[in-house]
Amino acid sequence: MAAFVISTRGVGTLHIPFESRGHHPVLGGEAAVLKVRNKELLRSAKQGMVCRAAGDLQSVVQAKDRAVTFRPCIDIHKGKVKQIVGSTLIDAEEISFDIASEEKNSDGGASLVTNFVSEQSAAYFAQLYKSHGLKGGHVIALSKDEASEEEARKALNEYPGGLQFGGGVNPENAQKYLDYGASHVIVTSYVFNQGEFALENLRKLVSVVGKEKLVLDLSCRKKDGQYFVVTDRWQRFSSCPVNKDTLEDLGKYADEFLVHGVDVEGKRLGVDEELVTLLGEYSPIPVTYAGGVSTMDDLDTIIEAGGGKVDVTVGSGLDIFGGPIRFYDVVSWHHKNLGKRNVN
Repeated sequence: MAAFVISTRGVGTLHIPFESRGHHPVLGGEAAVLKVRNKELLRSAKQGMVCRAAGDLQSVVQAKDRAVTFRPCIDIHKGKVKQIVGSTLIDAEEISFDIASEEKNSDGGASLVTNFVSEQSAAYFAQLYKSHGLKGGHVIALSKDEASEEEARKALNEYPGGLQFGGGVNPENAQKYLDYGASHVIVTSYVFNQGEFALENLRKLVSVVGKEKLVLDLSCRKKDGQYFVVTDRWQRFSSCPVNKDTLEDLGKYADEFLVHGVDVEGKRLGVDEELVTLLGEYSPIPVTYAGGVSTMDDLDTIIEAGGGKVDVTVGSGLDIFGGPIRFYDVVSWHHKNLGKRNVN
């Protein structure tokens, strides 16, 4: 007998074709465990349900007990809160984003693609997230300058313990951001030095801040059929694949993973379901996925593809950052997952 987890997007009736009698009602958003006689993966677009094979009953219990949450973001570039297509973060002339065609600069090279520039400060967004009880979001400094540093400091001061910080973190400065109010520090480039994984660097950082204060950014792109961590503003492929072994090994040193699907990040192309599935199946610690969310259905896709184990960040898809999704709809979705009331 194989165990399966069934989840539904809406209220529906689950028809079980394995010598069962009658129909089994399943409420929207709930999970159920079904023992069946084979290992076929069942999908029903009409019912809006997904049946996912579970490795064992323990993993089923974990999926049922853990609510998928929304992790907000504050990306800061040259002292302004912005939404940028991260893979274009190079020293280039800044342009506006044209979703139909990416523009080039005069020498034919790619330019910095900016989706949105906010008139509000980073502290404003920190207060907004705090007022709605949204914890575990991240503040990312995308440029190294005094204005961005000051904006990050003010945001972390505004919501102490509620936000993580990333952007040039190393053992020398990590404690400073924790003192500003960050719950965790996020690190990539220091650990993946010149594209090579540096275990000693990781151990040194853990010795300074502790495993419980560290988030490893494993943002990745696909090459030759598998995902690899990318560093240096997502321009350099590392030699580190994102797979079961890597996640299990690195999970010993961090409290959480943050993973941007770089191939779709900032482009509103939909989520990278294959990557979300990989994270849901193999991450031994909490993991947040970011990249490509442009509809509310994308959020449900992450619940299904990740087996209820992968949290989500939405950036340029939100109306507060110029996107089509109402921020308050996502907040309501978040609190519904936690069993709380909707937000108007």
